[in-house]
Formats: sequence, C-alpha cells, structure tokens
Amino acid sequence: MQYNNGVLKLLLVALVIFILLLIVELLWRVKKYRSEFTRKSIHILVGTFAAFWPWFLSWRQIELLALAFLIVVVTARYLVIFDSIHKIERKSIGDLLFAISIGLVALITHERWIFTAAVLHMSLADGLAAVIGTRYGKGSVYKIFGQRKSLVGTVTFWLCSLTILIIYFSASHNGDAWPTLLWLPLAATLLENVGIYGSDNLLVPLFVVIALRAL
Repeated sequence: MQYNNGVLKLLLVALVIFILLLIVELLWRVKKYRSEFTRKSIHILVGTFAAFWPWFLSWRQIELLALAFLIVVVTARYLVIFDSIHKIERKSIGDLLFAISIGLVALITHERWIFTAAVLHMSLADGLAAVIGTRYGKGSVYKIFGQRKSLVGTVTFWLCSLTILIIYFSASHNGDAWPTLLWLPLAATLLENVGIYGSDNLLVPLFVVIALRAL
C-alpha cells in the first residue's frame, strides 16, 4: 500500500507539471504572450511547486522526479516540443540546469526548509527578476559578459532573496539571521548577475543551500 501511495504521488506531481506546461504552451500558441514571458511563467510555477516537494514527497522521489524532468527537457529540446519554453532569442541551458539543480539540492540537503529556500531562489526570485526587469527595466539596462541585465531586475532579485530568507529564518530558527540577511542576498544577487546562459539556475541554488547548511 505504501508503495502504491508513493507511485500515485509521483504520478500526480507529474500530471500537475504537464498541465502547467500545456496551459502555458496553449497561451503561447494563441499569441497571448511572448516566449520570454511564457518561459519564465513555467520557471516560476514549476519551480515554486518543486520547492515544496519535501513536504509531501521523499528525498528519493524528488531525485527521481528531477531525473525524469531532465529527460523530458532533453527530449523536448531534441523533438522541438513546447516551443513556448525553447524559442527564445538568447542562448540558454537554463532549462537543463533547472532540473539538475533540483536533484542536486535534494542530494546535498535533507532539511526541508533549506531545500525550499534554495529552490525558491532559482524559481521565484530569478523568475520575477526576469519578468519585472523585462517589463520595467528598459531604462536601466547594463551588460555582463555580453548578456543584458537591468537594475530593476537585479533589485527585484535582491528583494525576493531577502524576503525568502526572512521567512526561512522565521520558520526554521536555524543559524544567526541578521548577519546572514546582510550578506547572503547580496552574494546570491551577484551570482545571478554573472550566471550567464542560464547557469544561474545552478549557481544560485547550490550556493544558497551550501551557505545555509554551513550556519
């Protein structure tokens, strides 16, 4: 019975992800939104959903889901499925690193709050920074290693990181909050800036999980 419940949970999670992908793909195909917006919508929705997996899935199940997600992303790239995610103007391997990061974070830590905080940095902070920066940051654009960033997007990421960590410390009571709140959001924001071609999807969550484990 326990085995059947585990399989059912995995199938339900996979179904939720597929439905989210399908909805965003349909919105893109009817030309409601641009690819960058739809790509970041999936980034935010799926990533935020994944951030809370430890609350109802085992660590082994999360690792298996991350592996399955990676296989799906590679297959979708090869078969050119889900255009709303892959048809972007700039080169990026962020979708591949997205799945890899979830699996690696689950391997590095088995503390639920740390996992949630790390993955939310990748999904919510990074996703909102891109969406808000694209929409409102046209007048504050700068380049790092040839890739466009905006001051509005950078500040958005820092504010999201700070908020995530305040909630993390309030809920988990781990470590000394105030010194960490001063340096960790700034360091994560710097990594998000230099993580070109989507590599911030790997750099930021791994840095956050390692930093929080060291407290």
